[in-house]
Amino acid sequence: MANSAISVTGLRVVRGGREVVRDIGFATPRGRITGLLGPSGCGKTTLMRSIVGVQIVAAGEVTVLDHPAGSPPLRRLIGYATQNPAIYADLTITEALRYFASVLRAPMSDVDRVIGEVGLADHAGKLVGALSGGQHSRANLAVALLGKPELLVLDEPTVGLDPVLRDELWALFRRLAEGGATLLVSSHVMDEAARCDRLLLMREGRILADDTPAGLRERTGTTDLEQAFLRLVRETEVSPS
Repeated sequence: MANSAISVTGLRVVRGGREVVRDIGFATPRGRITGLLGPSGCGKTTLMRSIVGVQIVAAGEVTVLDHPAGSPPLRRLIGYATQNPAIYADLTITEALRYFASVLRAPMSDVDRVIGEVGLADHAGKLVGALSGGQHSRANLAVALLGKPELLVLDEPTVGLDPVLRDELWALFRRLAEGGATLLVSSHVMDEAARCDRLLLMREGRILADDTPAGLRERTGTTDLEQAFLRLVRETEVSPS
């Protein structure tokens, strides 16, 4: 699809002898927030790893910002925040971000910027190992924001956060999109779906729907996106694809 940040065609991933991503295809628009929603274990993380280029795939094509997934030119264009933060526990937040900024060749001025954006300015001198779960997740997100990447792939970035912090991060995501960035944000919390411009609803390795929130409501005749998802699940069970 023209003007797509991510284009996926016929993607299959097999892990441990089990097909966890089943012949899926979609395209995500640039400069928008696309939500990847579905229950835990449905294949969201595997799909995101395929997009970032760190997952071995059995079949299919994944194109990201006009390059094959995993291509060297993409390394500075993608920010990736995993579910399990991988930052050094014996460094302070500032030290850890300075390290990653040097690896990514991002300006050192980015460090203070991203610490502020994720709401950790008051904890910048705190050891990563002493952070709470929510603070750890936000520090991990800060790493992904270094260098102002064109595409942000965020795997459950709001898990474990209280409602106020979740709201603040979604406001940040919206500002980033308005500034031209493209975001792919996974979640298993359906009330976050309405904050996205487009939704990919996933279950058991398949994409059940690829539409706007308004389009999904109209298609399913519901006003609640969680009910829309449940209706799509029931339709699939009655008429399996």
